[in-house]
Amino acid sequence: MAITKKITDALPKKIGSKVPADRLSATTKKFIERLSRDYPDFTFSRGKQEHWSPKTNTITFNPTLTPELIRFGVLHELAHGLLKHKNYSGDFELLKMEGEAWHLASKIGLKYGVTIGEDHIQNCLDTYRDWLHHRSECPSCSTHVLQQSTSTYRCYNCGTTWKVSSGRFVRPYRLTKNSKQ
Repeated sequence: MAITKKITDALPKKIGSKVPADRLSATTKKFIERLSRDYPDFTFSRGKQEHWSPKTNTITFNPTLTPELIRFGVLHELAHGLLKHKNYSGDFELLKMEGEAWHLASKIGLKYGVTIGEDHIQNCLDTYRDWLHHRSECPSCSTHVLQQSTSTYRCYNCGTTWKVSSGRFVRPYRLTKNSKQ
């Protein structure tokens, strides 16, 4: 019963107008319960998007996604937790952390009969690459440059300096091209 409590938090019964939040497939529910038993230091919680909170040791997942995408996302966020990912100081470090998390997630997945395909991993990493590419484009002359600090870029071509958000959730997420939703 305690495991069920860990994955059933006080969110509204519906998220958006999609699938009721309390209607996880039996397979997904068993998967989350098994992870809760195997990784008792972590809490698995429903939310609007997947993420890992190092402050609370909580892995949040979106229950309205397909069972396959939920499993992939939960394994990925669990990997962040196991790797003790907390903060990053620059864009390249973030991309490196994401790659490490996907690598570990695919290894953990094998223990649970979940195969995360390389296409899915690269498609997810592409969301970061695209985001980083967009952030690095000079608003004055469109030259792509390297980051100077966590939130600052400076164009070596025209001298323009601009600030960007360092927030994790400002990155636009996109669904994988090959996912079935």
